[in-house]
Amino acid sequence: QVQLVESGGGLVQAGGSLTLSCTASERTFSNYAMGWFRQAPGKEREFVASVSRSGLSLYYEDSVKGRFTISRRNAKNTVYLQMNSLRPEDTAVYYCAARPRDYGMGREPGQYDYWGQGTQVTVSS
Repeated sequence: QVQLVESGGGLVQAGGSLTLSCTASERTFSNYAMGWFRQAPGKEREFVASVSRSGLSLYYEDSVKGRFTISRRNAKNTVYLQMNSLRPEDTAVYYCAARPRDYGMGREPGQYDYWGQGTQVTVSS
């Protein structure tokens, strides 16, 4: 059982930046591809970004390309989401997720076995 704990959410003005962190309890963290998803009120959970086990393959949802950066430090069992140029439409609860199968982009929530509890990001206009 992998436990994931997100942190770093908060309230920020449009154009600002936040960095989310997600730390895993699993010592074999490098065996898992990781993803970030978000869910706004009344909407379905949507893919934001993903990173392969090695950290070499990165994927992004179109609306965050050029603004968000996903990265991981396997030695710290942590995956990050650096978010710049934030917009009000980025407001959502952000979740990290882990999957042991490392193929494809990992865009679908059903591909992930473990989820964090989420962290709120609110962008004011």
